[in-house]
Amino acid sequence: MMKIVEKDSWLEPVADKVEARYKRYESKLKYIESQYGSLKSFASAHEFFGFRYDRVRRGWWYREWAPSAHYLSLFGDFNNWDRYANPLERESDGVWTIFLPDAQYKDRLTHGSLLKVLVQSSIGEQERIPVYINRVIQNEDNKDFAGQFWEMGAGTRVQSPKFKSASKSASKSASLFIYESHIGMGQDKEGVGTYKEFQDNVLPRIKDLGYNAIQLMAIAEHPYYGSFGYHVSNFFAASSRFGTPEDLKNLINAAHEMGILVIMDLVHSHTVKNTREGLNLFDGTETQYLVGGHEGHHQQWDSKLFNYGKIETLRLLLSNVRFWLEEYGFDGFRFDGVTSMLYRNHGIGTEFCSQTDYFGDNVNDDAVTYLQLANTLIHQLNKDYISIAEDVSGMPGICAPIEDGGIGFDYRLGMGLPDFWIKILKDQKEEEWNMHEFFHTMTNRLFDVKTIAYCESHDQALVGDKTIAFRLMDKEMYDSMSKLTPNVIVDRGIALHKMIRLFTISLGGDAWLNFMGNEFGHPEWIDFPRKENGWSYKHARRQWSLADNKDLKYHFMSDFDKEMLKFIKENDIMQSDPPYLLNADEDNKTIVFERNNLIFVFNWGYKSIPDYEINVKSTGDHEIIFTTDEKKFGGFDNIDMTTIFPTEQRENQIVMKIYNVGRTAVVYRKK
Repeated sequence: MMKIVEKDSWLEPVADKVEARYKRYESKLKYIESQYGSLKSFASAHEFFGFRYDRVRRGWWYREWAPSAHYLSLFGDFNNWDRYANPLERESDGVWTIFLPDAQYKDRLTHGSLLKVLVQSSIGEQERIPVYINRVIQNEDNKDFAGQFWEMGAGTRVQSPKFKSASKSASKSASLFIYESHIGMGQDKEGVGTYKEFQDNVLPRIKDLGYNAIQLMAIAEHPYYGSFGYHVSNFFAASSRFGTPEDLKNLINAAHEMGILVIMDLVHSHTVKNTREGLNLFDGTETQYLVGGHEGHHQQWDSKLFNYGKIETLRLLLSNVRFWLEEYGFDGFRFDGVTSMLYRNHGIGTEFCSQTDYFGDNVNDDAVTYLQLANTLIHQLNKDYISIAEDVSGMPGICAPIEDGGIGFDYRLGMGLPDFWIKILKDQKEEEWNMHEFFHTMTNRLFDVKTIAYCESHDQALVGDKTIAFRLMDKEMYDSMSKLTPNVIVDRGIALHKMIRLFTISLGGDAWLNFMGNEFGHPEWIDFPRKENGWSYKHARRQWSLADNKDLKYHFMSDFDKEMLKFIKENDIMQSDPPYLLNADEDNKTIVFERNNLIFVFNWGYKSIPDYEINVKSTGDHEIIFTTDEKKFGGFDNIDMTTIFPTEQRENQIVMKIYNVGRTAVVYRKK
C-alpha cells in the first residue's frame, strides 16, 4: 500500500488507483531512461533543436521537428528574406536540418538577425517562428512577430554569465515569503517596464520589505500583452517587451546577490491558438504537440491544450523546464493551471468531494505523469529547486513524494483563502461573520502538505474584481487617503486590511505570497491596454509614489507589512506546530489562539471591551509583542505596550484579563 493511503484512510477505497498512478509514472520513466539514458538527457531537446553552433565544422545547425510537413526553409534578413533560398533537409523521425557554414554566413547570420521558417504542409504554406527560438520580437509598424538570432548559452560563441546562488536566508528549508511580480506593470510610469527598471527600482523595495523570493509572471513570450503572460507562444524565449535575455539574467543575478530566490510562473497548461507565432498547426496538423479536435480547445481560455501522452510533447516541455533553470538561473517554478491539467473537464463544475473525483475517468492520467516527471527532473537537477502547484481541487498527494504515491510538488497554493476573504467582504455584513468559520477556513488543511497562504494575488486585482483594500475602502481611497482627512471608512479599511493579512499568515500555511503593491493597499484594479480602454496603461502599472508619500495613509499598510514579516520570521510562526484554538467568541467577534507559545487575539468587531477574559494554557505574566493598532501603522495606540498582564488560576481554568480593542489584533508572550 502506498504511503499516502496508509496516512489517509479516506483513500483506501482507491488504493489500487493510487498505486496505478505510480506505476504509470514508473513505466514512463523507465521507457525514457531506456531510450535516452536518463531523464536529464531526455530533457535536452533545446540543446539539439533550434540553432546550435558546431565548433568542428564551424557553422550553425538549425533543426526542427515537423513530422507531417512537406517542406521547410529558413529565411530572414541574412538571405534578403528569400523564402526558398535555404531549404531544410528531412532526416529520420520527422527532423529537418540545415547547416549554415561560417565561411558563407558569418557576416550575414549575425547576432540580432531576424528570421522565420517557411512550412509547407497539407494546410498550405505558412510563415512560422522556429519552435526552439530564444528570442522573438514584434515589428512596431505592422505588429508582425519574427524570430531573432541570439547568441546565448553554453555551446555558442557567447557564454551565459555565471550566476551567484541565493543566500541560505532564502533556501527552501526556510519559510518562503514570495513577492508575486509582473515586470511590465512594475513601474509607476504609464507604459511597459523593463527588466533593468525592475532590477533598479523594485528589487530594493522587495528586499527592504523582507521578502526572500520573487515570483515572476509573463516571462515566456506571449503575443498579447493583456493575457498577463498566460497565452504563451514561444516557450524558450523570454519576453522581449521587457528587454534582452541578458537583462533578465542580470535581474536574476542581482536578486541572488540580495539573497532573493527567483521563481518563474511556468505555463505548461495550455498555449496560444495563434498559428503565426505559436505551436498550433506548425507542421500542418493539430496533433504535433497538442490535442486535436474539440477536446484540444480550452473553451474558457480560448487556447490549445498539450497532449501529455506524446513522447515528443513530454520532451518539449521537460526540456523547457530544464532550459529556464539552467540557462537563466531560476530557482524553481509555480506551475500555472494545474487543476486544468489534471482533469479532462479542467475541474469546471466538479465539487471534488469524492474519491472518484480525484481518481475517476475525468482525471487526465497523462498530465499527472507529466507533472510527476517534471518534479523528478527539477529535483534531480537541484534538490533545492522549488515547485509550486496552482491547484484548487485539492488533489490527494499533490505535495507528497512520488514514491509515496504523490505528484511531487514542494508546495500548493492555498487558493481557498482569497476566495474566502472575497466572500466575507462581498456577501456578508460584519455582524454575520462567524469566528469558527474564520479559524476553520485558515486551518482546514493537512499540516504535512506545504501550503502557500495568501489573501490576494493578481487574480483578485484584475479588472472586474477588487483588491481587498479597494473592496474595504472603495471610492474613499480617491479623496480620503490624506493624513489631514479623517474618514471612518478608511480607518476601518486599514485596520481590517492589517488584520486579514496577519490572521492569514499566522494560520494559513507554511509560506506567504503577496502580489506587488497589495502590501500598501494599491487602489483600483489591473487593466491592461486594450481597445475598450483606448489602449491605456493607466491601470497597468504600480503607483509606488503613493506608498512613498508620507502625507498619505498608504505607507501605514506597507510599514505594517514589513514589520509583520519580521515578526513572523523572528517567532518562526509558519514553521511551528499547528495552532490551538483557545476561544471563538461569536458575540464579541473575537478569536483567541495559541501558536508557538504566543497568544493571538483578533477582535473583528467594532466594540472595545475592558477586562476581557481569555483562557490561557499556563500561569505567568504576559507582555504585548505585536499589535496592529500602533500609530505608526495607522492605528490609534489604544493599548499601552508596556502593560503587563498577569494570569489568574481558577478552579478549572487559567484566565487573563486584557483590553480587547475593536478591529485590532494583539499578540502576547509570557515573560
